[in-house]
Amino acid sequence: MDRDSVARLRGYAFCMLIVVGALLSVGIVFVYSASSFYAAEKLGNPQFYLKRQIIYALAGLVAFTVGARISLDFFKRSAFLWYFIALGGIALTFLPMATRIHGASRWITIRGLSVQPGELLAPALILYVASFLARKPQAISIFSVRSVGFATMVMSGLLLLLKQPDFGGAFTLGCAVFALLSVAELSLAHIAWMTAIFTPLVAALIIMKPYRLARILAFLHPWGDPRGKGFQLIQSLIAVGSGGLWGRGISLSRQKYFYLPMQHTDFIFPIIAEETGFVGSTLLVVLFMLFLFFGFKILQLLEDRFSFYIVLGGVALISMRAAINLMVATGLLPTKGLGLPFVSYGGTALVANLFMVGLIINSVRTQKMMAWLVFLTFAQNYRLLG
Repeated sequence: MDRDSVARLRGYAFCMLIVVGALLSVGIVFVYSASSFYAAEKLGNPQFYLKRQIIYALAGLVAFTVGARISLDFFKRSAFLWYFIALGGIALTFLPMATRIHGASRWITIRGLSVQPGELLAPALILYVASFLARKPQAISIFSVRSVGFATMVMSGLLLLLKQPDFGGAFTLGCAVFALLSVAELSLAHIAWMTAIFTPLVAALIIMKPYRLARILAFLHPWGDPRGKGFQLIQSLIAVGSGGLWGRGISLSRQKYFYLPMQHTDFIFPIIAEETGFVGSTLLVVLFMLFLFFGFKILQLLEDRFSFYIVLGGVALISMRAAINLMVATGLLPTKGLGLPFVSYGGTALVANLFMVGLIINSVRTQKMMAWLVFLTFAQNYRLLG
C-alpha cells in the first residue's frame, strides 16, 4: 500500500471518529432531555439516566481503546474463544438471576447495573466470522466438517437471541453475517443454500409469534387500535410531526411527559425530531450517512482480508440498526426493539458499538506500506533529485 493510500485511510478513519464523537454528544444531550422528567417522577432524580449514560460512554471509550490498540492477530487467533464466551453470557439470561423487561429476558443485573449479553455477541460474532472467512472459504465444500461446524456456531448464537426473545437483534446480526458471506468469494451454491434456508425461516418466526404479527398489523394500520397496539407509533409520529422546521427547542418536548413510551431508548429519535425539527433530524441522519460513507471509503483501500471483513461487518451492522431504528420511529417499519446506535440510552450496546469502532480504527492503523514500494518511491525521488 503506497503512502497516499495510507494517508487517505487515516483521513477517512479520523473523519469517522469525528462523526462518532458527534453522535455520542447528541446522545448524551438528548438522553438527558428525553429522560429527565421520567427519571424525576419515577426515581426522584432527573439526572439519573444522564449520569449513567456518561458512565457508559466512559466504559465505551475503554472498550474502544482495547479494540483499537490490541493486535488484530490476537483477535484473529482468539475469535472463537470470545464468541464462545459471548454465547455463555447469553445463556445466563435464561437463569433465574436474569431480569425480564417487557416479557423479554435479555438482561443480567449486577449491583444495580444491567448488562445485556446479546449486545456483546455482535462484535464477537463478527470477529468469529471474519476469522473464518479470512481463510479462503471459497475452497470449502458446503457439507465439509468445517462448514457445518461454522454454520452450527453461527446459528447457535442467533437462536439464543431468538429464545430471549430478541428478534430485532438476531435479524440484524444475521443480515450482517449474510453480507459478509455474500462478498467472501463464496460459490453461488453457498449463497443459494443460505437464501433458501433463511428466507422461509424468518417468515416462520414472524408467523409463529402472535405479538410479531400484531406489530405488523399495528404498523400497517395504527389507528385501528389507537390506545393499544398502535399507541406507540401514533405518539411517535405526533412527536416527529410537531417538530416542524426548527423544532420546539431542546428540552421542550411535550411527548416525553408519559405520552411516548421508551422515549430515551428505542424511541429517542422522535424526541430529537420534536425538539430540533426537520433541520436537526436531517443533520442526525446525515451523520449516520457519513458514518456509512467513510466506512465504505475505508473498505475500498483495505488489503488485508481479516481487516476488510471486520470493517464491513461493523459498518454494516451499525448502519443497518440505525436505519431500522429511524424507519421504525417514522412508521416505515414495524417495531423491532432496537436502539439508535451511539444515541439511545443503553450501556452494553454503547460499549459494544464503540468496541467495533475501535476494531475499525485498528484495521486502518495496522495497514502499512509494503517495503518494496517505499524503496521504489525513495529511489525514484533520489533519481529525480540527482
